[in-house]
Amino acid sequence: MSAIVPGQSVIGFIGIGTMGLPMALNVAKAGYELKVFDLSEKALAEAKAAGATPVSSVAELARTSDVIITMLPDAPDVEKITLGQDGIESAARPGTLYVDMSTIDPGTSRRVAVRLAERGIRMIDSPVARGVENARAGTLALMIGGDKADVDEAMPLLRTMADTITYCGPLGNGVAMKLVNNFLSAGIVSTVAEACAIGLKAGLPLDMIVAISGATGTNNAWMHKLMPSKAFLGDFSPGFMTPLARKDQRLALAFAEDMGVPLTLGKAVFELLTQTAEVYPREDFTSILRVVGDGAGVKIRLPEA
Repeated sequence: MSAIVPGQSVIGFIGIGTMGLPMALNVAKAGYELKVFDLSEKALAEAKAAGATPVSSVAELARTSDVIITMLPDAPDVEKITLGQDGIESAARPGTLYVDMSTIDPGTSRRVAVRLAERGIRMIDSPVARGVENARAGTLALMIGGDKADVDEAMPLLRTMADTITYCGPLGNGVAMKLVNNFLSAGIVSTVAEACAIGLKAGLPLDMIVAISGATGTNNAWMHKLMPSKAFLGDFSPGFMTPLARKDQRLALAFAEDMGVPLTLGKAVFELLTQTAEVYPREDFTSILRVVGDGAGVKIRLPEA
C-alpha cells in the first residue's frame, strides 16, 4: 500500500495525556486530518484548538479513521480499547492500520494483533522513548515491531513524532525492546543513587563523583547529562512518573520469568520503585534519589543546587 501522508489519510489518536497530547499535536501540525478521543475534556479542548476533531467514542473514531494510534497507560487499557465492547475490533474497517505506542507486554501485543487480524485490521507496536520535551519537539525514539510493509507505510506519519526510529522485527519486538531499555534506565538510576549516597556519606562532593565517573568506565548519560540538568538540581517534575516506571519494571520481570531469565537485581530495583511510588506518586521516577538519600541521611544534589 502507499505511504500514509497528509491529505490522504484520516488519523485517529486515542489517549492524549502527558505524552500523547504533544504527539497528537505534531501529527496535526504536519497536516494530517486528526480525530482524537480521551476521557479528559481539557486535553480534548487543547487538541481541538490545534485543529484536531474530538469524537465521543472509540467506536466513532475507529469507524472513521484510516490509521488508529493508541498511547495508553497499561496492557488492560489496550485490551479494553481494542477488544472490548464497541472497541477497535468491532468498529474499524478491514485494512485499517492500528499503531499501538503504549508500553505493554509482548504477549498482550501479539494476542491483540491475532484478534484484529481476524477482522482484517493490521497492527504494529511502536512504543516510545525519551520524555515530554521530546514529545513536544517531535524528537522521540521509536522501537517498532510488525510487518515491514506496514511499518514502511506508516513511516511518514511516525516521523512527525520521532527522529530516531528502529525497526526491531516481528510484532511484539518493539515492546520487548522498550521493556529492555526501561529496565536498563531504572537499574542505572537506582545504582547511581546508591553510589552517590555512599560517596556523599563519605564526604565526597557530588560534582567530584560525577566528574570521576565521566572520566572512567562508569560514564553514562543518566549521570552526566540527564540528571545534572534536572534531578541533581532538585527538579523532580514528571517526565516519566514513578508509578509508570514501576509498571514497566513489573512487565519486564514477568516477561523475563516467562522466558526463564532470573533477575535478582531487577527485583531489587522493583522494590525501590515501589517505595518511591508510595512516597512520590506524581513525580519523576528519578525521585529514587530522594528515597535513597533520605535513607542514608544525605541530599543527592549538586553544590550549586
